[in-house]
Amino acid sequence: MKEQDAMRRRLSALQFAAWELHLFLDSHPNNIQAAARLADYRNKIETLKTEYEEKYGPLNLTSRTASRWAWITDPWPWDVQEDD
Repeated sequence: MKEQDAMRRRLSALQFAAWELHLFLDSHPNNIQAAARLADYRNKIETLKTEYEEKYGPLNLTSRTASRWAWITDPWPWDVQEDD
């Protein structure tokens, strides 16, 4: 698996875990451990997003690093050859 794919998977896993903790805290608002873990996951998500976007470009339209013309930069998805 390429590093870019691995980073995306890690980011997805962290986002999923953060969302689940968010839902848990809806019904357990006084759980300090869950709140601390959620804050930790959010920090990790931001760090990983920043690292990913510095290496590979914006993840979505609302990314801080996204410029109006970022979508036009090379390579296009069909220009990339898989090593597999």
